[in-house]
Amino acid sequence: MLIPVLAVLTGLVILVWSADQFVDGAASTARYFGMPPLLIGMVIVGFGTSAPEMVVSALAASQGNPGIALGNAYGSNITNIALVLGVTALISPIAVHSKVLRKELPILIILTALAAFQLWDGEVSRTDAWVLLAVFTVLMGWSIHQGLRNKGDVLGNEVAEELAISAMPLRQALLRLTGGLILLVASSRLLVWGAVDIAQGLGVSDLIIGLTIIAVGTSLPELASSLIATRKGEHDIALGNVLGSNIFNTLAVVGIAGAIHPMGVGPEVLTRDVLVMAGLTLSLFVFCFGFRGPGRINRFEGAILLAAYIGYNSYLATTVFGL
Repeated sequence: MLIPVLAVLTGLVILVWSADQFVDGAASTARYFGMPPLLIGMVIVGFGTSAPEMVVSALAASQGNPGIALGNAYGSNITNIALVLGVTALISPIAVHSKVLRKELPILIILTALAAFQLWDGEVSRTDAWVLLAVFTVLMGWSIHQGLRNKGDVLGNEVAEELAISAMPLRQALLRLTGGLILLVASSRLLVWGAVDIAQGLGVSDLIIGLTIIAVGTSLPELASSLIATRKGEHDIALGNVLGSNIFNTLAVVGIAGAIHPMGVGPEVLTRDVLVMAGLTLSLFVFCFGFRGPGRINRFEGAILLAAYIGYNSYLATTVFGL
């Protein structure tokens, strides 16, 4: 059991580091080719912070472990909202300014409903997967259109400032981009191998390992980037990381995994995990939308999100691990 645990820990460390290198390289490369800062924030950074989930889930599905793929996607969504935003808001309340982010929240709710609908028959078929990927493609086109129309958006301004601070030569950007991607794949293979071994050793399903250990590990880039952005007062980047990542997870991560290997889904995924994910998404909408003024996630609401995360994982530990 020691070697699989070391494999998971090593894989997570390399995964988080390589994802950071990949994001920096991709963002700087996109800037050299003239992509607007808002699109870099919404598409490149969103894609980059979800790259660990995408690569891990794709490899898990290809190796016949779809439970890790599905648990990683939905577990990361729960972790992103409850843990990442909960901890971030406790440190510094998150103000919501960007109109683009306010538009993405209702979309995320609809996508969560779509995920629940697809799981109703107990599987994610290849047809379901291609529907998710088609919706993902449409949303990316919509994001590009919105980015070109909202060049003065707050999120775009914040990303432009970050790009100016972290500017690097094109050669260095390409090196980080390719090197980060190679290490992402290698560390993901190590992580999946270790996770499967741990699941077999503990006698639990790979779904539970995906919902807990792997979900937390692959969400570390979102936690790090959100904490850094919030400390700098860049609240829209902090929230944008989570919204973009959850959209990617729900559509692209599950879609790619399901297209590689159709996934049978137990009833507990719908009645437990997706239900928690949906509740957290709705609470995020209430906290952020600001019906009587500017949206804001205050410290009390951050504590509620964090308590929900602790409660969910405690429930998993009690019912699954028998603790």
